[in-house]
Amino acid sequence: MNFPRQHDLHKRRMGRNFGVGIVLLGFVVIVFGLTVVKVTRGEPMQAFDHVSRPELTEPVN
Repeated sequence: MNFPRQHDLHKRRMGRNFGVGIVLLGFVVIVFGLTVVKVTRGEPMQAFDHVSRPELTEPVN
């Protein structure tokens, strides 16, 4: 069985897809790196969860 020759459009799309994949992989690496740094620093991780917590707000001078 003979496969038809690949059109030039498919070659360009593949190159673009590789570029998008590399950008997404870079984003994942950055987010993972930031997560590792935040976890290894050992600071308490608290966020806004619709409950007033005084330790999250800075005192007003």
